[in-house]
Amino acid sequence: MFTPRREPDPVPRTAPPGAPPVAPPGWPRDVRAAGAPEWERTAVDWLLDICPPEYRGYPGLRRHPVVLARFAVLHVEASQAAVNRGLSEGRGVLRDVAGESEVAAALEVWGREAARLIGVRRAVGLVEEALRGRRYVARM
Repeated sequence: MFTPRREPDPVPRTAPPGAPPVAPPGWPRDVRAAGAPEWERTAVDWLLDICPPEYRGYPGLRRHPVVLARFAVLHVEASQAAVNRGLSEGRGVLRDVAGESEVAAALEVWGREAARLIGVRRAVGLVEEALRGRRYVARM
C-alpha cells in the first residue's frame, strides 16, 4: 500500500513536564489519555477488543503493547480492504443469489462499516503513536 511521505508534525511529540494527559480528537472512549494512570492497561484491553479473539491467546502481545498496536493497525486495514472489496464487487456477485433489495441492504451495511472503520483506524493509529511515546497537548 502506498503511504505518502508525511511532513513534520507541527504538534510537539512530547508534552511539557507536568502537563495533564490529553486525549486528542478520535481517541477511543474506553482508553484513558496517554500518560494517565493505568492508561496502557486500558489501551491493551481496547486493542484486544479490536483484534480477532485468537490474539488474546498470545501472551507476547499483552507484554508488548506496541507490537499489539501494530497487529491491530494491520487487522483494521485488512478489514477496510475487505469492506472496499465488498462494495466494489457486491452488486455483481450477489445479484445471482439475492434480490435487488437484499443487495442494496448489503451495500448499505458495507458502506456503514467502511465509515466506522475509518474512525477505528484513526483511533488505533493514535493509540499506537502514544504507545511509541507521543503525548498530545491541548491546543488553545
